[in-house]
Amino acid sequence: MPDVRLPHPRPERGKAQQARRHGHPRAARRAWRTEQAHAHADLPEHDPDTTLVVGHWDYQGSGYSPDAALLAAHVWHRGELERRFIAEGGCG
Repeated sequence: MPDVRLPHPRPERGKAQQARRHGHPRAARRAWRTEQAHAHADLPEHDPDTTLVVGHWDYQGSGYSPDAALLAAHVWHRGELERRFIAEGGCG
């Protein structure tokens, strides 16, 4: 008689198993941290019918960071090469 075995589900381990066993602790933690952040920042209670607008701006500087400037220059140069190539007839 052949050995016939039914597929056995893999045992659950780690975070997924804990979430199924204990509900959703991440959602509870997220809600608690949100409440703490609101209390710390002295923000009003959350009202789903309104939109909170924060009218405080800080100047963070202008222009690119050195790394972003290098990337922008590279992109511009590639565009220039492509425009010249097309202007000279391209591959045709």
